[in-house]
Amino acid sequence: MTLLLDIKGAYKWITLAVLLVVIAGLIIAGVSKKEDTKDQGKEKGNKSESTYRPVYHFSAPDKWKNDPQKPIYFDGEYHYYYLYNHDYPKGNGTEWRHATSKDLVHWKDEGVAIPKYTNKNGDIWSGSVVEDKENTAGFGKGAIVAIMTQPSADGQKQEQYLWYSTDRGKTFKSYSKNPIMPNPGTKDFRDPKVIWDNEHDKWVLVMSEGEKIGFYESSNLKDWTYTGGFVTKDIGITECPDLFQMKADDGTVKWVLGTSANGKESGKPNTYAYWTGNYDGTTFTPDMDEPQWLDHGFDWYGAVTFEDGKNKGSLEKRYAFAWMNNWDYPDKTPTMKEGFNGFDSVTREITLSKQDDDQYSLLSKPVEELNQLTDSTNSLEQVEVNGEKKLKIKGEAYQLDTDISWSDAENVGLRLRESADQKRHIDVGIFAEDNVSYVNRSYSNQPDHSKKYVESRDYFDAGKKNVHLKILVDKTSIEVFVDDGKTVHSSEVFPRYNDQGITLFSQGGTSLFKNIEIKHLRSIQ
Repeated sequence: MTLLLDIKGAYKWITLAVLLVVIAGLIIAGVSKKEDTKDQGKEKGNKSESTYRPVYHFSAPDKWKNDPQKPIYFDGEYHYYYLYNHDYPKGNGTEWRHATSKDLVHWKDEGVAIPKYTNKNGDIWSGSVVEDKENTAGFGKGAIVAIMTQPSADGQKQEQYLWYSTDRGKTFKSYSKNPIMPNPGTKDFRDPKVIWDNEHDKWVLVMSEGEKIGFYESSNLKDWTYTGGFVTKDIGITECPDLFQMKADDGTVKWVLGTSANGKESGKPNTYAYWTGNYDGTTFTPDMDEPQWLDHGFDWYGAVTFEDGKNKGSLEKRYAFAWMNNWDYPDKTPTMKEGFNGFDSVTREITLSKQDDDQYSLLSKPVEELNQLTDSTNSLEQVEVNGEKKLKIKGEAYQLDTDISWSDAENVGLRLRESADQKRHIDVGIFAEDNVSYVNRSYSNQPDHSKKYVESRDYFDAGKKNVHLKILVDKTSIEVFVDDGKTVHSSEVFPRYNDQGITLFSQGGTSLFKNIEIKHLRSIQ
């Protein structure tokens, strides 16, 4: 009996010991799991988390965004409104969501400023917003006035309505149930852009009217008179027009008329077309009939340009950015698995420069403020390439600069966001014999499933044997600035998370890659 009790006691202690070992194992596993999570957190800080949320591009907090509205600067900040749909993808209709920034890099979400379906005209489309400093509209000095397109009450016409804010742009009230600009009998009548014309001392509005851009004037933002129109050619229906003055590098002051347009049928881009010329207070006369293009990629649409708010009245530079998507495939983005669809290009600084052929062109470069995001930098003084050379450097979100020169190479450039087996990549390069810059996204995940729009091209100076490339790579985009930024390629791309290789290539001869600098950028989130 005593022996039996001893055996039972021993068994009890053995069982207890086993149980303690199991519990200890679970605790250790838990600690290990926490350590793994901690390591993943460290990886997250280095931008390697499995998400398509852009690292340094403005993106919708959730659901959907498309057209930006021209930002304005007041109270020490840029105020940015954009079309937003909180019901996407199950419901339609857009409203104006608000964000603010001090540096055009970091943005603070301010919520919806003009909700949709709050009046009989339904949702809120594109337009523009101004600060009425002199109380021309009667809502008080400093009132923020928005004029935008809304459908008519019967939904059959596009008309212009006025909303105003007396709390510095946080919320807006509808001025009237009636349009301030009724539809004149045209199918397309939308996207009003309002500016104050110092030269002629009046409010001026440009409107997209099919293949024409209409010009209107007003003294009070409520009553508008048509003064003339500019008819475009071979670029499809115009949208989101733009009008501004710039002083060129030779001191000449020019008016610039711009619009988002679709020139694909005639072999032109589907981005932002512009003309330099003269605006006499009623109509615009271009220097040349053929437009120039501010971007040659596939995803730089609904663009806006806006003043340098910290240097009021300066005509030497402006800023610009655009919606990075295309109406041919707006829903083909993997980001919706994370609950959002829509982001913008980086903010560019644009200047006007006289070219060798006496033509005036807009030049683009990323704003300097992007450099404040630099987390680390890799530099290579010179790399000689004949064939290909894979760099030891990897990257997911970065700015890469390099000077490339060649004598007999046929195709020279870089493969970016490359997979370990080198089968997936985005190609940025130069077809040297044709003097063509290009970006090819066909070897990586991208939104055009028809594969018609996978390689963008544009010519640069004939006979050149060297080029400077500034390339911005992020999780969902690539933006390439060629030489002085007269040519830019901006497109959506969705490479796999672990595809981070960089390879230099030179086909048909030897090329030199000099002054390679790769700035790895940290998140703005």
